[in-house]
Amino acid sequence: MSSVREIRASNRFPVEKLRMIFVYLLLIAGVGIMLFPFLWMVATSFKIPQDVYNLRLIPETITFDNYATIFKKAPFSEWIKNTLIISLIATTTVVIFDTATGYVLAKFSFIGKQLIFIIIISTIMVPTEMLIIPWYLIANEFGWSDTYWGVLFPGIITAFGIFLMRQFMDSIPSDLLDAARVDGLNEWSILLNIAIPLVKPAIVTLIILTFIGNWNQFIWPLIVLQTEEKFTLPVGIVYFSSELKDTSNWILIMAGTTISIAPLILIFLIFQKQIIRGIALSGMK
Repeated sequence: MSSVREIRASNRFPVEKLRMIFVYLLLIAGVGIMLFPFLWMVATSFKIPQDVYNLRLIPETITFDNYATIFKKAPFSEWIKNTLIISLIATTTVVIFDTATGYVLAKFSFIGKQLIFIIIISTIMVPTEMLIIPWYLIANEFGWSDTYWGVLFPGIITAFGIFLMRQFMDSIPSDLLDAARVDGLNEWSILLNIAIPLVKPAIVTLIILTFIGNWNQFIWPLIVLQTEEKFTLPVGIVYFSSELKDTSNWILIMAGTTISIAPLILIFLIFQKQIIRGIALSGMK
């Protein structure tokens, strides 16, 4: 009997091994398909105009003049500053408001709490395009057009952030918070000194995702901003590309896009574990 089992095991081993090889080859092919456009963009940003349509990932002639040229032809420094300011302010407000709201919805009992939470979550299903007209009317009414605040006000609090923080806050033992109340701590002290330290993975995830989302925001800034010096990077790159008449200047667009996404890639590489952990645990108690 033992010899029969050994034969069956030896016959099964090649099949399992071939299956794993196939899976790895499939994954490698998928990674290659996804990475090639990005790698080609970066490679093109270092090419000379004559090689712009060459698909080689390593250019025959490498030049850094393209990056110097885009800063001369457009106010890229101003666009980077604007994008950074808007992203930092929006991230700060989202973390403050979403954390406080998630704590209230998770640890307080009041009439209509579940209904409020359902309404907040349901707003995630509303497409951004449907909200642009109301946002634009509000911005015009209050004189916020072509201002930082005009870009910021729709995103100072987010439904996804409230959901994320509420799920994490709900995992904190209520007995721990009750003990703090018995010791005389008020709700703000409990939130700052007990709840927030226990939900750091969620806060880190919210910070990173909010920053990346605001850094890449395009449609709303394109509508609300009119002055070139106030553009954010995504809007500025589109404006910059529309000003280029020579198709060979695609290398300048690729250089500008590379500058735009480089900070996001760096952030993700540094904090990828926190992002994955925060999202994975958001539905667990």
